[in-house]
Amino acid sequence: MLTCESLCKYYQSSKGMVKSLDEINLSVSKGEFLEVRGHSGSGKTTLLLTLGAMMHPTHGKVVFKGTDLYRLNRAERARVRSSSIGFVFQMFHLIPYLDVVGNVLAGDDGNHSGARSKSEALLRELGLGHRLNHLPNQLSAGEKQRVALARAMVASPDLILADEPTGNLDPENSKEVCRHLKRYQEKGGTVVVVTHGDAVHDFANRTIDLKAGEIIPGPFLDPQADEA
Repeated sequence: MLTCESLCKYYQSSKGMVKSLDEINLSVSKGEFLEVRGHSGSGKTTLLLTLGAMMHPTHGKVVFKGTDLYRLNRAERARVRSSSIGFVFQMFHLIPYLDVVGNVLAGDDGNHSGARSKSEALLRELGLGHRLNHLPNQLSAGEKQRVALARAMVASPDLILADEPTGNLDPENSKEVCRHLKRYQEKGGTVVVVTHGDAVHDFANRTIDLKAGEIIPGPFLDPQADEA
């Protein structure tokens, strides 16, 4: 469903060339829940954005559902994202002047009938039926992330890409978010989560570790353990 071949992303800095991604080869199957773990600066967010047609690689290719994403022009990539990819971010990125339903509708093209009723039903499924008309500043962190999940899921995308979705949450809310992502996968969706912690690990089908832009073998090292 999703593959990348010899994927590289380089940046020029004052200290020279920085390799954010270095010859990444990866395949994600339809219906898989993949966890990508790495410390800060490992390249995991760059990888997620590149897989999601949001950041052009220096070289290499990303093939999604048989299409080489970076052979498409910007408008064509935007259509792929809108129709087939849902994004979840650590900082939620909710629109402050829209209520909960409005924020979820922002994740849908709105061109099909019943978009609002579908959004409301999804929010109730996520335990937010009592928050439909609330603004983001009236929500807890866990509630904001569930709204962000609903926004990612409402158009029923083939793929959900989540960047540190539990990073700002307590353990209980982290598990709740992971359970919803798992349910989405169990219904046939494909989920890729990048994280530096271990909240997602028990929910994923497969885990890869990223260090300095490369996929590495062996167990993931907890950064706190390095300090012990």
